[in-house]
Amino acid sequence: MLKVDLNCDMGESFGAYKMGRDEEILDFITSANIACGFHAGDPATIRKTVRMAIDKNVGIGVHPGLQDLVGFGRRNMQISPQEAYDLVVYQIGAIYAFAKSEGGQIQHVKPHGALYNMAAKNSSLAMAIAEAVYKVDPSIILFGLAGSELVKAGEKIGLRTANEVFADRTYQSDGTLTPRTESQALITDRETAVKGVIRMVKEGTVASLQGIDVPIQADTICIHGDGENALDFASYISSSLREAGIEVTKIASFK
Repeated sequence: MLKVDLNCDMGESFGAYKMGRDEEILDFITSANIACGFHAGDPATIRKTVRMAIDKNVGIGVHPGLQDLVGFGRRNMQISPQEAYDLVVYQIGAIYAFAKSEGGQIQHVKPHGALYNMAAKNSSLAMAIAEAVYKVDPSIILFGLAGSELVKAGEKIGLRTANEVFADRTYQSDGTLTPRTESQALITDRETAVKGVIRMVKEGTVASLQGIDVPIQADTICIHGDGENALDFASYISSSLREAGIEVTKIASFK
């Protein structure tokens, strides 16, 4: 049977600001990418999210981002590979401590936002991030955009990697995501999103905005937890995948 992991970004609330419906969405996903305090999140939110993930048998993931709270980590910043290495090690440390204190362990690392997109194309940044993960714990799985420089760097350094695809984003003919600044970047119709995801898992291809079918490997599917209909979408995509004969399970359980 085909298997796929279903991941979601969460733990993005901080202080008096609440974002997402994490506790409910955790019922439908298999891996959680937890914000580490740089682009979103705070210590109390990290602890609560880690605890909920453990209680619901969801894989704990580190979601390190650029230090840009106002821009939610989605604005490109000129950082060196050394800076990328340092900020990833630092943020892994935050989630690691809470996971250990709650009796859990880190399953994966998935960079957030602009850092993720930069590392998808920049081999030096990608290698710095992969090295940061490897030196902290070589058993951690590295998530990256399918076919990206980040996945290649992880494989080169000896990490287990997971090729990630997106349920609610459109693709370009080179396999990259359409920038959020463009009008057709997001897929809002859930039927369209699910149809595309099932095709990626079963056929290994995705239709680009340019009308070209692009080869793609789907190990894990990302959904976003901050959308207006995020809970409904998480439930729908989880049940639709299973109805299509695809097992939804956390990435660590893959053989």
